[in-house]
Amino acid sequence: MPSIITHSVVGIFWASLFETKTNKIKFWFFSIFCTIIPDFDVVAFKLGISYEDFFGHRGFFHSLVFAFIFAILIVFLFFRNVKINSFAKYGLIIYFFILTASHGLLDTLTSGGLGIALFSPFDNARYFYSFTPIKVSPIGVGAFFSERGLMVLKSEIIWVWIPLIISFLTIKVFQKILYALKTK
Repeated sequence: MPSIITHSVVGIFWASLFETKTNKIKFWFFSIFCTIIPDFDVVAFKLGISYEDFFGHRGFFHSLVFAFIFAILIVFLFFRNVKINSFAKYGLIIYFFILTASHGLLDTLTSGGLGIALFSPFDNARYFYSFTPIKVSPIGVGAFFSERGLMVLKSEIIWVWIPLIISFLTIKVFQKILYALKTK
C-alpha cells in the first residue's frame, strides 16, 4: 500500500480543487478521511482475521462497493444540509466515492502483498495492475521510519505526488485563463 501520507495527499489534492464555501473544515476532513479509511482494516490482524480473508487487509474495505457505500454514508450522515435528490448531493456522493476508491486503486500500483479485492463482494479475487511502480509501504509507524520507508516515500513522490502537483498546477492555470476570458 502507499503510505497513509500519500493517501492523504490525494485527499488534499481533490479538496483543494473542489472545496466548498460552507462546511469547509468538514469537507476537508472527509476528503482526507475517505482516502485513508480502507486501511483501518489492518485491525483485522489484531482480531485474528487473516490477510487473505474477506475482511482481511486489502479485502472488502478496499473494494469499489465499500467505497460507494461509505460515500453514501458520509453524505447522508454528515452533509444533511444538502438537499436530497439534488445535483449537489449526488455530486458529493460521487466525489467521496472517488476519494475512497482511490485508496484501493492506488494500492493496485504497489509492489507487494496479495493484491486488492476491488470487486468484492462479487469477486473476492485480489488484483494488481500489470505495472506496479510504487514500493509497498511497511505496516506500522516504526517500520516506516527506516531505509525501506524512505524508499517507499521516494517512489510515492515520483509516481503520485509529482503527477498530482503537475495536475494541480495545470488545472489552476486553466482556471485562471478561463476566468480571464470570462471577465473580458
